[in-house]
Amino acid sequence: MPRTLHIPIRIVLSLGVTLALMLHASGFQPLALVDQLESFAYDARLRLTLPGGVDPRIVIVDIDEDSLLQEGQWPWPRARLAELTNILFTDYRVRLLAFDIVFPETERNPALGILQTLAQGPLRADPAFQREWAVLRMQWSGDERFAGSLQKRPTVLGYSFALPGQQGQDLQVGQLPPAAAPLTVLAGAPNPFAVAAGYSANLLLLQASAHGGGFFNSPLVDQDGLIRRLPLLLSHGDRLYENLSLAVLRTLMDGPPLEMIAGAGYRDAAGQRVEAVRVGVFVMPVDAEGAVLIPYRGPQGGFPYLSARAILNRQADSRVLNGAIVLVGTTAAGLLDLRATPVQSIYPGVEIHANLIAGMLDQRLKYRPPFTSGLETLLLLMLGGLSIALGFASPLKALLGTLLLAVATVAFNLCAWQVLNWVLPLASMLLLLLLLYVLHNSYGYLIQARRERHLTRLFGQYVPRELVAEMSRQPGGYALGGESREMTVLFSDIQDFTTLSETLDPHQLTRLMQFILTPLTQVIHEQRGTVDKYIGDAIMAFWGAPLPDSAHARHAVQAALAMQARLEELTPELRAHGWPSLHIRIGVNSGAMSVGNMGSEFRMAYTVLGDAVNLAARLEGAAKQYGVAIIISETTRNAVGDLVCRELDQVRVKGRLQPVTLFEPLGAADALTEALCAELVEHDQALAAYRTGDWDQAATWFTGLHNRYPERLLYGIYLERIAALRANSPAEAWNGVFTLTAK
Repeated sequence: MPRTLHIPIRIVLSLGVTLALMLHASGFQPLALVDQLESFAYDARLRLTLPGGVDPRIVIVDIDEDSLLQEGQWPWPRARLAELTNILFTDYRVRLLAFDIVFPETERNPALGILQTLAQGPLRADPAFQREWAVLRMQWSGDERFAGSLQKRPTVLGYSFALPGQQGQDLQVGQLPPAAAPLTVLAGAPNPFAVAAGYSANLLLLQASAHGGGFFNSPLVDQDGLIRRLPLLLSHGDRLYENLSLAVLRTLMDGPPLEMIAGAGYRDAAGQRVEAVRVGVFVMPVDAEGAVLIPYRGPQGGFPYLSARAILNRQADSRVLNGAIVLVGTTAAGLLDLRATPVQSIYPGVEIHANLIAGMLDQRLKYRPPFTSGLETLLLLMLGGLSIALGFASPLKALLGTLLLAVATVAFNLCAWQVLNWVLPLASMLLLLLLLYVLHNSYGYLIQARRERHLTRLFGQYVPRELVAEMSRQPGGYALGGESREMTVLFSDIQDFTTLSETLDPHQLTRLMQFILTPLTQVIHEQRGTVDKYIGDAIMAFWGAPLPDSAHARHAVQAALAMQARLEELTPELRAHGWPSLHIRIGVNSGAMSVGNMGSEFRMAYTVLGDAVNLAARLEGAAKQYGVAIIISETTRNAVGDLVCRELDQVRVKGRLQPVTLFEPLGAADALTEALCAELVEHDQALAAYRTGDWDQAATWFTGLHNRYPERLLYGIYLERIAALRANSPAEAWNGVFTLTAK
């Protein structure tokens, strides 16, 4: 064979291998072997980066072998399950209870059957018997007692769906829970969620008594039998039904609606495809089949386990259960809820849902971005070209170059995995590097002499090892400019939190922060607010963006009042954890401000800027000086005219020449006591006398108020000012405006 054909043949073979893998990446010619290797690569990355540790927010109540020995074989009497539910909520004060169990059949009680026959037959017209029958039915019916324990509590029941072609596709048992959303929520986008056929659901009585329900099985098991993902939603009829984990999340948030996010990156012949589901502030990316990847923490034991026996005997540690999300499931082998997963071959199904709930709460769900196929194709082309170039180097340099490319590929992939939560293909690229390296070396051994001479001629044209592609962060994808809007901004801060934090270790401080910020954030979300950022224990939020809100001031003030009330409600739980009661300070201001994506090419943030924002921060600081929990500006006050407010002062805050009138919102007029209303009248009279320079009359009013309400700093402040003004008469142009010197 002529020497001139040696290099073209090698290039053709290399391009053929590269093209085959590129066709696989683009979806034109899937290769089963590559898919299997990709699953292995996914599992390896998952195990390598497992966070480990124990997440105390979610507790698994385990129907284990000890529980079965004590209570007998499954199913247990429904009355016993009712007792379990009551103990968890009443004795241990859990936050939410979900059953990874289905209850499709009525509990049979022969005695009740006889009585029911009599009640519906011979004794139907006997009032005395009917009264006794109504009482006995509640006492003896396990279903009634279990349903009663679920009512008016945050409880979620599990059930199962079957897809067409699967076992149980024709089964339709029990009552499905209310749908999560109609199919119209897709807004014309193709439905990515699998269509369910049959189902095994709960009794109507039980499902109607629970807050919600979610399917717990996964009809999307991978070909190797491992559970790596769960469908977030399934469609049945013209409705969408939610996974048990999503049902738990929505129940925690009091059932916010689902919002489908469709991206142009998924555009195909059918149009845009759903890439994520948003529930409140939580976003769950989904794949082409509407499934989410499970963010495993590690092998079994990533969450606290408590035996159901210990709960029923009231022997469990209340510190573990207090305020926790509780999932009831089983690890008993005979109850068939053990699954094969990438982290453990025998893994409790209930802990799979615990992992997904924690991942959704922490927003650490891995996902394949919409540009995965294009990026994989581009990387294969680039690596193929570099490997072909390396094929002309010496064996040692080719080996080192291939290893360097492999390391760079793995490093890039792991960086995307850890930092961005992207799941990018890895096996195809490593396989390409391996195949091309073997191909080039095998070809070189066949024509070693000619290869060495050729490499000698090309040595000076060797491609440097430093040619490693940087990770693309798409800095041009965000607009830096903002727009001006009339909005309301809120700043909150926990009083004396810095002193408290010095007494807590990092773990306790983290738990306390989460314990406080979660309910306060929920209040803001309930009032249509956007949380801008957390600054330690402080919260910055705004109203009026990204969606316009004509009642932004009202929603902000209502949120401030609700935040204060919610923190007071948490006092018993704070004390139960050994923490002191906490008090909040809030500043609220309305006005024109700039809102939008602002920052740099390295980091962007959707935030607000402007003088109105700065004033709100000053008002939060002023709340400490006046000894009040909430201060709003006069612009905000004018927008909430039906709320009763106490006028505090007219001041110039630090860094601002324009004076502002400060108000303390107290609530709706019909919610105030007569004593408070009388106090406000007297306060207004005192303030009017002070503003007109009538020191004697003002001092009389404020002294009376101070004597009756010594806990209010405001009246003492005015008495000190009046004393100072008497000693040093103000200028004739004095208008009552006071200058604050502290922020």
